[in-house]
Amino acid sequence: MVLEVKDVCRYFGGLKAVEKVSIMLNRKQIVALIGPNGAGKTTLFNCITGMYRATGGEIRVFPENSKPLRVEHLRPDQITSKGIARTFQNIRLFQNMTVLENVMVGRHCRLKSGIIGAVLRDRKTRAEEKRTVDESYSILKKIGLEKHVNDLAKNLPYGAQRRLEIARALATDPFILLLDEPAAGMNPHETGELNDLIVRLRDEENLSVLLIEHDMNLVMSLAENIYVMDYGELIATGTPAEISSNRKVIEAYLGEDLSAEA
Repeated sequence: MVLEVKDVCRYFGGLKAVEKVSIMLNRKQIVALIGPNGAGKTTLFNCITGMYRATGGEIRVFPENSKPLRVEHLRPDQITSKGIARTFQNIRLFQNMTVLENVMVGRHCRLKSGIIGAVLRDRKTRAEEKRTVDESYSILKKIGLEKHVNDLAKNLPYGAQRRLEIARALATDPFILLLDEPAAGMNPHETGELNDLIVRLRDEENLSVLLIEHDMNLVMSLAENIYVMDYGELIATGTPAEISSNRKVIEAYLGEDLSAEA
């Protein structure tokens, strides 16, 4: 196991956005979190990554060769430093920075040069800057964006901007990657490329992936296990075959047509 979310709640006043949700993610596993709009999926992501403070429950990460860590009380930057990275439902790139610079920003949490080093630009700081450039370019090659290295992020095609968000997340050296609707707005060809990329990153970078996604073809192709939320609560969990034939899930989300196809 690399991630355990246990009985997590998030309330906004009297609104129960997430109510006692528990999920698990195992090492090098791809798990999907699905459900209707407003089900609480992104709110749960925000609790895991520290953007929201969970009202109740526990969130643990299990770094390799280290003790389990509770992270529900940590800031987002602290959680990132523990090995959890994420992308967002709405693209949040630095649009007027280059592709390379966007990835370099992701490396910031792993840099050791402080303010004094940045001001004095000693040999150690310059060496770290060069290493950051080299590592960031290497990540772009893995993602297939190296030809855009000096392009402004805003000038990339939409699908490439989605991949750049993943590249920036990878720059933080995570072992857990959370993807919030990574295929949103993509055409079928781009979605197919994304499918291949996620599998390759899981295999080559030893990543465990938790994704929110509405594209059911992608979910059923990628996920080894699926959790289903509705009205802030977990209503089902299982394999793709089990979820596609679950009557409660069909009524809440999938619909009869997908059930018949499955």
